Amino acid sequence: MRLLVVEDDRDLNRQIVSALEMAGYAVDRALDGEEGQYLGETEPYDAVVLDLGLPKMDGASIITSWRSAGKTMPILVLTARDRWSDKVNAFDAGADDYVTKPFHLEELLARLRALLRRATGHATSELVCGPVKLDTRSGRVVVDGAAVRLTSHEYRLLSYLMHHEGRIVSRAELIEHLYDQDFDRDSNTVEVFVGRIRRKLGCDLIQTVRGLGYMAAPPAEKA
Repeated sequence: MRLLVVEDDRDLNRQIVSALEMAGYAVDRALDGEEGQYLGETEPYDAVVLDLGLPKMDGASIITSWRSAGKTMPILVLTARDRWSDKVNAFDAGADDYVTKPFHLEELLARLRALLRRATGHATSELVCGPVKLDTRSGRVVVDGAAVRLTSHEYRLLSYLMHHEGRIVSRAELIEHLYDQDFDRDSNTVEVFVGRIRRKLGCDLIQTVRGLGYMAAPPAEKA
């Protein structure tokens, strides 16, 4: 999953980004409203953490701009503004959740997991596809009860496909949603990671749809 953090406090921005990356997300960052608005409008993020009191362009205006442009990614507002009127304005503009500062990083991570689950139609933190279970809260992957160790990039790819179980996901979409702006998008990294995940899982959970991409689906039972 690829996230955007728009926060003008450099130390807080760095702290949030670090926590999100440690949780297995690819993260881009912006330090002012104009840069954040541009990134959110031009890049396909799975969710955004957005401050309201930003230089150059305020957060409420950014939300309105994104929603007017048809952007539907979940937006979590993170701000020091705790008046009920600010919350109402943010939700009416199109925000999906609202957290006031000071805050606990664990709560922020939990709220983002919930937003990502709802956006892809999942009710709990555990994703199940055939014999494979992936817990988005702990980052643990289990196959038939046995834990499987994945690298951070392998986990991101498997998590994205399982969030979108049953849907064909193109290589281009995977690259856009799994890696930050600095990733070499001409590499064959996706193919390499798919091969590694298949070997580690020991089952045909990830199916190749020739010419179109990949799909997570329960392995066909052998006769």
